[in-house]
Amino acid sequence: MKMMLESTDIVTNIDGVPVRKWIGTTENGIECIVFVHRIAVLESKDSAEFEAELKEQLPPGRRVPLSMIL
Repeated sequence: MKMMLESTDIVTNIDGVPVRKWIGTTENGIECIVFVHRIAVLESKDSAEFEAELKEQLPPGRRVPLSMIL
């Protein structure tokens, strides 16, 4: 399965772990919600550009209860 993801500024907790809500759309146009705890570039790749873009796109998150997201 492939999907496009777009970050949001919403952060919640799942099983005691802080996660950021991302909005996803599959190749067939099905919308979904993705909760991301960590994201990283492979050690063998240069991560400088990725990290700069991620910081630009991910402002400090608004913490909301999970029940408010679903």
